[in-house]
Amino acid sequence: MLLSELVDRRELRLRVLHGTAADLDRPVRWVYTTDLPDPSRYLGGGELVVSGLVWRRSAADSERFVAAVARSGAAALVAGEAVFGEVPDDVVDACRRHGLVLIAVPVDVSFGTVTETVVGALSAARGDRLAHTLGRHRRLLDAFAGGAALTELAGSVSAGTGLTCRVLTAGGRLLAGPPLPDDDRDAVVAAFLTAGRLPVSAGRHLLVPAAPGTARAESWLVAAESAPGDDPGGPGPEAVDAVGELAAIAALDRARRREGVAVARPIADDALARIAAGEGDRPETRVRLRQAGVEPDGTLVVLVLRADGTPDPAGTAHTVLVDALAGAGPAAVGVHDDAAVAVLADTGEPDPVPAVLAALHRLGPGLGGRRLHAGVSRPSSADALSGALGEAGHAAGLAATRPGPVASARAGEITSHVALLAGVPDDVRRGFAAQVLGPVLDHDVRSGTGLAETLATFLDESGSWSRTAARLHLHVNTVRYRIGRVEELTGRDLGSFSDRVDLYLALRSR
Repeated sequence: MLLSELVDRRELRLRVLHGTAADLDRPVRWVYTTDLPDPSRYLGGGELVVSGLVWRRSAADSERFVAAVARSGAAALVAGEAVFGEVPDDVVDACRRHGLVLIAVPVDVSFGTVTETVVGALSAARGDRLAHTLGRHRRLLDAFAGGAALTELAGSVSAGTGLTCRVLTAGGRLLAGPPLPDDDRDAVVAAFLTAGRLPVSAGRHLLVPAAPGTARAESWLVAAESAPGDDPGGPGPEAVDAVGELAAIAALDRARRREGVAVARPIADDALARIAAGEGDRPETRVRLRQAGVEPDGTLVVLVLRADGTPDPAGTAHTVLVDALAGAGPAAVGVHDDAAVAVLADTGEPDPVPAVLAALHRLGPGLGGRRLHAGVSRPSSADALSGALGEAGHAAGLAATRPGPVASARAGEITSHVALLAGVPDDVRRGFAAQVLGPVLDHDVRSGTGLAETLATFLDESGSWSRTAARLHLHVNTVRYRIGRVEELTGRDLGSFSDRVDLYLALRSR
């Protein structure tokens, strides 16, 4: 109900003592009757404050009361004339100073009549609004049940509210609605992941969760964008309701997609197990990949994602990876060795991997102590998928050594033994070093002869006896003796390139 509609009720005979026609266009949220000197603690904004002015003893009382009501955002002050015969001038002056609409109630009109009029109008309006909301919600559900795509429903809500509605994953992958500039998408996702409470406003966007109760990083959201120049206070209640209804439909769509993913996952898991066993080129594996969602006859890329610090690492990684792959093209997504693994079709136009990794990295602010590390293989054919799976796993291991809540690496980055060893688990590296160098290290502990130091220097000097002797300030014959002892203790021949590599990597793995 607007103030103007209340004033127009002739039976009430209300008089406007202060306020313009524009001021009377303010809506009334509720009625609050009071004679407290300062009622501000009980006001939330938009109320019609009704008072008999019993609190007034002087102009200072009027100033304090009116200032408190205006500061609380009340729609208007309705003052009774019964106590003073008319509204005192100092009350009128205070309302002018504070920009508060002032309406006088005749002596023979009770406050109860004014209250009943406002409450009745508000109740009727809310009933109409509820009926309209239920009708709109029913239409959206009917359209969804009839097979309407999420994009169509987002467009329908956008047209009805004047907002631009988009449905996004928590990593910013667009599921419905028009494209969003990268900077805006980053800001929207960060605000959604870090907000203390939802829904939340972020700039011109109203952000509503589409899967309440789900971890933020695994959820979806609706981002409703106001046009430049729209009300800075944000969309009105009806528009907010419509966005909430779209979020509810998006949650249903998410659940439906999850059911499809759950059906495909065992098939993808079986394909990955076969690939890991070196059977990527078998017809059965190709059939499984095709059934899981990717055509095996083209160029493929493997992406491995691991999650740390969560009760269900594989499940969390799988959910996050499925969302990050939205819009990336055909992919088979399963779980292998406690990691989520995706086999993607790589058409090369454009490369789908950067957008997937970007979506994963955007999740960082919402992980709350958990970590994600992803590794990507080089492009491969189905015949070489076993190697690609290994490459992606090593790259994920390399990513795990990097700082930050989300880290990623591609197989092309593993270009030296340093990067390669960084992708090997610590216990594996130490075990390899102990197996190869154990006798040498034990001998050094017992005798203090420095065989390991001599070996490291010898390899650094590319097997040069003289340069090794010069660096260690030893006679060449001493170097020859020590290297001979290393060969005896390890069973390796330092004249063999492969044995030199074993010893070199063992030294670097300690």
